[in-house]
Amino acid sequence: MKQWSVFFIILGVFLLVYFIPFGNLPFGGPIKEALLLLQEYAREHVLLCLVPAFFIAGGISVFANQQAVIKYFGVKANKVLAYGVASISGTILAVCSCTVLPLFSGIYKRGAGIGPATAFLYSGPAINVLAIILTARVLGVELGIARAVGAVVFSIVIGLMMHFIFLKEERDKTDNAVEIAVDKEEEDRPLWKNAFYFASMVAFLVFANWSGAAKGEGGLWAFIFRIKWILAGVSLLALIDFLTVWFKKDELKEWTAAT
Repeated sequence: MKQWSVFFIILGVFLLVYFIPFGNLPFGGPIKEALLLLQEYAREHVLLCLVPAFFIAGGISVFANQQAVIKYFGVKANKVLAYGVASISGTILAVCSCTVLPLFSGIYKRGAGIGPATAFLYSGPAINVLAIILTARVLGVELGIARAVGAVVFSIVIGLMMHFIFLKEERDKTDNAVEIAVDKEEEDRPLWKNAFYFASMVAFLVFANWSGAAKGEGGLWAFIFRIKWILAGVSLLALIDFLTVWFKKDELKEWTAAT
């Protein structure tokens, strides 16, 4: 009941920020500009970025195999594999520094070590494909490459620092997670089902936030922008069909709670 109360408070604040006509306020200056910026964030970012990210995080917390997460991203996992995968995983996600937080929380709660999870948290917003292409196009190819390489290298360094700072806590967490994973038998679901589930959510996140091309510009990116809502709608319908047909009711309840 407490969670629902918090949810309705957050929803009420969001609706107020979304609909209040801040542009008609009788005063100007930095306060008005800040309110207008907050409203723009609520209208253009929360629904299309943060909400899908929370759903993806909930899916990770429920449907991702915990033993696999611990094996590849846990404290005792191979460091080259764990940090290498974590530092480049954000390439396929169109996430910003806010949107990546629920995803970080999802993999961390599922058993990932603080080091690999932090590496993903740091590099995710910096190396998504759209950001790299935009940087290379506006500032030059050299800076685009420097951004990608620098984000990956620094994410690994920062992740390793977090790993050594919280090493004792991480070992205790991993031991407890392994015991829980052993005690709780997980249903063997085909890999393609989980892959389709996450792919449909990521596709909606990417296409819903696809940026527009310059006026009169052609090419593939401009074409995708023109049909982005069709692609996002198809991804959303695929996700709804997937959840209602392929998952059990108790799994959906757990996923809703985690989200």
